Amino acid sequence: MRKIVFILLSVTFSFGAWSQVDVTHVPEVGPEKGREYMRRRAPAPASSRRPASLPGPTGPRYLSLHVGGFIDQDVYRWGDRDNQDVGQLNTGVSYKVGEWTQAMDLLFRADFTTFHLLERRALKMSLLPVVTFPDSGSQFPLYFGAGAGLGVFFKQAPGFSSLSLDYQILAGARFFDVFQGAGLMFEGGLKNHVHLFSKGQHNGIFFTAGTVFRF
Repeated sequence: MRKIVFILLSVTFSFGAWSQVDVTHVPEVGPEKGREYMRRRAPAPASSRRPASLPGPTGPRYLSLHVGGFIDQDVYRWGDRDNQDVGQLNTGVSYKVGEWTQAMDLLFRADFTTFHLLERRALKMSLLPVVTFPDSGSQFPLYFGAGAGLGVFFKQAPGFSSLSLDYQILAGARFFDVFQGAGLMFEGGLKNHVHLFSKGQHNGIFFTAGTVFRF
């Protein structure tokens, strides 16, 4: 009888211990817990480190310097009839004073040109607005343009006008940021002038090279 009672008590206590649940380990469920679980399992975002971008040639200001001469030229009724190939050195500066966005630039150009006449040497400064396209902001290497303005002779052959009407037709290539903010430019075309208060005219095909800046 004692053996039977002992066996029944052992089975009862064993079943009670096996049926106990540790509530401290019951997982919590619900939408918030699901989202938190997904956040924990999501991979870490990739590093957002990027090299600092270097400033490109995107400044609104545009300036170029050029120097060159004439490849071919004609002289009409200016000084002695034997005056030929009188155009010598041509230097100048161009600065952007306005623009048509994504279209064209308006430049102010000052040119200095020396002439070697039989009578004497002449020196002329040309002041003229020049329209070029496409705009420099496009960074397109080729450009085309035209302009007209006033020419002022600091030195002139006797008996000829000190003022002239100057006009230019040009085409060129420009390459920005070749040397840390400075670039290169090459330009060619026609540079002509007609004396305003006397006879005389000069037509020349020119070529210049120089530097270009955007800042």
